[in-house]
Amino acid sequence: MRTPIIAGNWKLHMNPKQTTEFVAAVKDKLPEASKVEALICAPAVDLESLAQAAKGSELRVGAENAYFEDEGAFTGETSPKVLKEMGMNYCIIGHSERRGYFHETDEDINKKAKALFANDITPIICCGESLETREANKQEDWVVSQIKAALAGLSADQVASLVIAYEPIWAIGTGKTASSDQAEEMCKTIRDTVKDLYNEETAENVRIQYGGSVNPGNVKELMAKPDIDGGLVGGASLKPDSFLELVNYQD
Repeated sequence: MRTPIIAGNWKLHMNPKQTTEFVAAVKDKLPEASKVEALICAPAVDLESLAQAAKGSELRVGAENAYFEDEGAFTGETSPKVLKEMGMNYCIIGHSERRGYFHETDEDINKKAKALFANDITPIICCGESLETREANKQEDWVVSQIKAALAGLSADQVASLVIAYEPIWAIGTGKTASSDQAEEMCKTIRDTVKDLYNEETAENVRIQYGGSVNPGNVKELMAKPDIDGGLVGGASLKPDSFLELVNYQD
């Protein structure tokens, strides 16, 4: 059985004080991590506060990005080695905003995945198509290509342990959510791709999230689909009450 994982991606929101206040408001109301993993991925400037506030609770903590080198002359980048030292459990890589605004390539994302595994941090690898790609009915080819590139050189055990987040770009922050059937169709395609690349056991173990305007009103319908194992949530993760509704969707 795959443990569901609901992850908040705060993007460029929240400061350290707000982070501490948020964790204080949610930490005693989270489900057991064996039932649903509740995760917050915060901006780098908030991670120390996040890690300290979450200590001893069921809340998992993560970063929104990392570089593929542990140290060196890379001004402005974030070291995966230091993220591990800070206590990070997860790190998002390959988000469409990183790909689009900062020109990250499939090769970059693959290198980042390997660097995270080298530091015992679980990657959350994002993929997803633009509206133009979907309207051209090329979304499956696009996403399969992203998955193949991101997983290149990773072992079956590594892939079984990571998280893949399918986020159609046209549904991020727009209020327009892919239908549960559209989300399930692509998440199943991703799982089938992992099976083709590795084996059925690996495909059955990898967790696949849907992201794109996930909120308390649609989370149950999305999570009822057999190949959707979680949500990567933006705006709805910024308020304690909303985040708690999401992670406690089974209640």
